[in-house]
Amino acid sequence: MTDDDNKIGETVQGIVIPRRRAVHSDPKEHSVEEEVLPAAVAAKPVEQKSPAEWAYQRLILYIQNFEKMLDGEHEVAMGFTDTGGGFLRIEGLGHFDPDIVTFYGTDQTGAKVQLVQHVSQLNVLLRAMPKEADAEEPRRIGFQLAAGLEEDGLQMPEDKG
Repeated sequence: MTDDDNKIGETVQGIVIPRRRAVHSDPKEHSVEEEVLPAAVAAKPVEQKSPAEWAYQRLILYIQNFEKMLDGEHEVAMGFTDTGGGFLRIEGLGHFDPDIVTFYGTDQTGAKVQLVQHVSQLNVLLRAMPKEADAEEPRRIGFQLAAGLEEDGLQMPEDKG
């Protein structure tokens, strides 16, 4: 992707491309900012998305890209950047418009953890950690979440009441 590809207001098939850029010390390094947005993400203009929805979609892309770099013995976890509280093995991600992003998972002891965060406070440290000992394959939540982008807006949540 060139600088010209990143101009505000430039369109591809009528879709405005958000500005993004990444520079790496290793030219072989690849990141989300260099990818074409998936159709499910690009279908709705950014200005029509809530901050939570837009953060949620981009987090999925970052998680998926991070997982592409992992070997078969590791999976993604999220480190807590300000509390020293360890990590959360990411097992789910959600958003509640207009401004809440939620991470679901387990901590290093196996206890259930849920982090509810306002988008204005969002900072996420992705970390590789060994897969669970009894798991044949590492969990690739980023790829599961990306598949879910195709379904966003098409399914209503079930009434659990």
